[in-house]
Amino acid sequence: MIGQLQDSNIKLKRIFIESRLPEALAPLQALAHNIWWSWNAEATALFQAIDAERFKELNYNPIALLDDLSGERTQELLADKAFMERLARVEKEFAAYLKEKPDTKSPKIAYFSMEFGLHISLRLYSGGLGVLAGDYLKEASDANSNLVAVGLLYRYGYFQQSISLNGDQINNYPPQQFTKMPIVPVRDDSGEWLKIRINLKERVVFAKVWELKVGRVPLYLLDTDIDENSWEDRSLTHQLYGGDNEHRLKQEILLGIGGIRVLEAMGIQADVYHCNEGHAAFMSLERLRNYINNDRLHIDEAIELVRASSLFTTHTPVPAGHDYFPESLLRPYFYEYVQDLGINWDRVMAWGKADPTDPGELFSMSHLAIRMSQEVNGVSKLHGEVSRKMFNNLFPGYIPEELHIGHVTNSVHYPTWIAPEWHDLYEETFGKKFLRDQYNHAHWRLIHKVADERILAVRRGLKQKLIRYVKKKMQDDLTRRGENPRAIFEVLNNIAEDALVIGFARRFATYKRAQLLFSNIERLAEIVNDAQRPVLFIYAGKAHPADSGGKELIRQIVHLSKRPEFAGKVLFLEDYNMEIAKLMVQGVDIWLNTPTRPMEASGTSGMKAVLNGVLNFSVLDGWWAEGYRPDAGWALPLKDTYTESHLQNELDAETLYNILENEIVPTYYDTDEKGISTRWVQFIKNNIAEIAPEFTMQRMLDDYYSRFYHKLAQRFRQLKQAGNSRAIEISAWKSQFQKQWPQIELAGLDAFDTDNHALPMGKPFFAKLHLRVDGLNPQEIGVEIVFFKRINDDELEIRMVQELAFADEARHVATYTCEVDPHMTGVYEYGFRVFPKKEWLAHRQDFLLVQWL
Repeated sequence: MIGQLQDSNIKLKRIFIESRLPEALAPLQALAHNIWWSWNAEATALFQAIDAERFKELNYNPIALLDDLSGERTQELLADKAFMERLARVEKEFAAYLKEKPDTKSPKIAYFSMEFGLHISLRLYSGGLGVLAGDYLKEASDANSNLVAVGLLYRYGYFQQSISLNGDQINNYPPQQFTKMPIVPVRDDSGEWLKIRINLKERVVFAKVWELKVGRVPLYLLDTDIDENSWEDRSLTHQLYGGDNEHRLKQEILLGIGGIRVLEAMGIQADVYHCNEGHAAFMSLERLRNYINNDRLHIDEAIELVRASSLFTTHTPVPAGHDYFPESLLRPYFYEYVQDLGINWDRVMAWGKADPTDPGELFSMSHLAIRMSQEVNGVSKLHGEVSRKMFNNLFPGYIPEELHIGHVTNSVHYPTWIAPEWHDLYEETFGKKFLRDQYNHAHWRLIHKVADERILAVRRGLKQKLIRYVKKKMQDDLTRRGENPRAIFEVLNNIAEDALVIGFARRFATYKRAQLLFSNIERLAEIVNDAQRPVLFIYAGKAHPADSGGKELIRQIVHLSKRPEFAGKVLFLEDYNMEIAKLMVQGVDIWLNTPTRPMEASGTSGMKAVLNGVLNFSVLDGWWAEGYRPDAGWALPLKDTYTESHLQNELDAETLYNILENEIVPTYYDTDEKGISTRWVQFIKNNIAEIAPEFTMQRMLDDYYSRFYHKLAQRFRQLKQAGNSRAIEISAWKSQFQKQWPQIELAGLDAFDTDNHALPMGKPFFAKLHLRVDGLNPQEIGVEIVFFKRINDDELEIRMVQELAFADEARHVATYTCEVDPHMTGVYEYGFRVFPKKEWLAHRQDFLLVQWL
C-alpha cells in the first residue's frame, strides 16, 4: 500500500507497516476485517473486553484498537483464560457463518448505491439512504443471498458536524485512514491490484478496486485517489455529495460505468442489476455497450436484455430531489461514447427526458433508470402511489394507478439496531430461533406474556443510558464551543432523568419541519416546565452543506435551547451518527417525526425505535402510514386541510400540542402505586407485537425477491437462451409492430348512444368496434373499454376495465365486441383504448404504444 505524496519542494513515499499479533490472537484480525462483528453481540463484546474505553474513543474501530494494542496488554490477553475461550467461541461461530455458501440457483444480484451506512467507523454514508443500503447488505449476508454490491470509497466521506457558539453548523472533513478500515485490495489474475479505467472528456481516469467484507457479501469500492490520476480526478472519491453539478456527474459516471467494468473485470455476471436511487443509472449504458460490442447485438436487442434484468428503486418523492444534468454538460462526457456504440445522440438524450422534443429539458437520471428498467419501485406503499403520479408523464395513455411502478417498504436490520437488553428478553420470550423467522407475528405477540414491570425496567434502563451519554456529550460540546460555565451547569442541572423524553433526529431539511414544535413558544414552555410531568426534547441531525434553510433551522433550535425556559429541556446533540442514533432510538420514550406530506418517502428511524419499544408520534406519511395503530402510537392526519403551507403548519403545530398535552403526557404519567402506567405499557406491547415484525429487513429482502428479483431473473434467463434468441425475436416483433402501429385506425363503432340516452341500471352496455389493422395480427392487438370517475379537473379514477373480445377479421378490418354491465350509477366517463398484447411482454408499459379511439 504505497502511494506517492508530492508537495512543491519534496517528494515522499508512504509505506504501511502492518502490525502482527501473536498466532493465538490472530483470529482477532480476521474478525476485525469483516464488518460482521458489528452486528454480532458476542464479537462486539470480545473487542470491548480488550479495552472498552479505548474502543469507544476509536469510534468502535477494532482494526485501530488492535493497532493500538501494547505488548503488555497483548500478554495479559493471552494469559486471560476467559478471554481466550470467548475468542475461540466467536471464531468458531464466525467460521461456521462464512462456511455456508449461497444457493447458486437463486438469482445473482448486483446492488449499486452511492452510499453505504455500515458502521460509524466507515464514513461511506450521509444518512438514511446509506444506512438502508448498509442494513440491506447485512440482511443479505444473514440470509446468505447471492449478492454483490458496488459503491465508491471516499477519502473524506461525508462531513462531521460541530456547532459554533453562535449555533452555526461547521462542516469538518478529516481524512479516513484506509489502513484502519476493513478493506483489502482486489487482485487480478496476475496478482496485481485491479484497476479499471473510464474516460472523462478527453482523458483517462483510473480507479483501484477494494473489497469490504459485509459478512458473506462482498462490497466492491472504487477509489480514484491514486498516483496515476490528476489531482482533479483524484478528488472524485474524496467527498460524498461534495462539489458542483459537474463533479456529481463524474462521480455517477464512475459509479455506473466504472462499477460495471469492475464486475466485468472480475468475471461477475449478475441476473439482476439493482440501481438503488438514480445515481448509478449510467450502468445501463455500459451494459448496452457490452452487449453491442461483445455479443454483436443491435441496440434494440441489447435494450431488451438490459431492461429485463434491471430494477430501479427510487427514494425521492419530489421531482426536485432527483439528479438532473443539462445536455450541454453531458455532451463532452458522452458524445464519443454514444457515437462509438452507433446510437443516435438524440435517442439517448430522450431516455432522460419526459419530452424528447424539448431541447431545454434537463436530463434526469431517474428517467434514464426507469426507461432502462423493467421494474421500478418506491420505498413505501404511499411512496409507490406518489411515484406513479410523479412519473406518470413518462407513460402517456395511462393514469397513475395503472402503472407498473410498485413498492417495497423499507425496513431495518434487527441485529444492528436492537438493544442487547431487548434482544435478551426477546430470545427468552420468543425462543432462540425467532431471529431467522422475524416476520412471524406469532413470536412477537408473546410479548404480551411479559410482566409490565419487566418491560418498564428495560425501557428505564435504556433511558438512563441515553441520559448519561447526553449529559457527558452536552458538557463536552458546550465546553468546546466556549459556553459560559454557569450556562453549562444550568443545562446539565435541568436535565430531568425521569422526564418523558421525546427524540427528533434526522437530516435537517426544511420539509422535515423541525421547527414545527416551536410554533408557539409559550405553549411549549408550559409543556416542558411542568414540574410534576417534565418533558425533555432531544434534537440531532445534519443539514447538507449547501442547504442554507436546513442550517438556519439548526441555528434557531440551538439559540432557542439557550433561553432560560428551555435550558436543559430542549437539547441539540451535534454530529449525529449511527452510534448516537442507536442510543436515541433505544433510549427515548417517543420518536417524533413531522414531515410535510407526502415528502417522506419512507423513513426508517421510527422503525428502529419500534424494535426497542419506543412509541412513534408522526405525520401519517412514509412508513408510518402503514405502521400506525391507534393503540400503539400517535399520528397527525394523512391529508392536508389547507393548501397554503403556513396555515397547514399552524394547524399541525396546534394538533401536535393538543396530542402531547391531552394524550401522550397524561398517559405516560398516569401511574399506579408501583409507578407503572398500564396503558403506556400496553402501547409498548402492541407496538412490539403488531408493528415491529412488519418492518424488519428480513421482510424487506423477502419482498424484493418475491416481487422483483425472481421474475426479473427468470425473464432474463429466458431472453438469453440460445444465443439471446428470444431477446432478438422480441426486438424484431416490437420493431415491426411499431412501424405498422400508426396505420391502425377506427373503421367503425356500434355502441350504446351515451350522447343522447342514459344507460338504465342493470342493462348491459354493448359495443362492437371495427379496427383497420393492415398487416398486423389482430389477436396481438388489445382493445379495452375503460370507465372513469372524474375526481377533479386533473384527476381520474378507474372504476372498471374490460377487454373487448376479438370476433373476426375481413379485408384487414378486425372486429372486437363487448357486453358490459357496469353495476354502477352516476356520471362516468369512458373510452376505448388500443394496445399491443403478447404473452412475452412483462407488463403494459413494457411496450409503450397506446391509442385512445
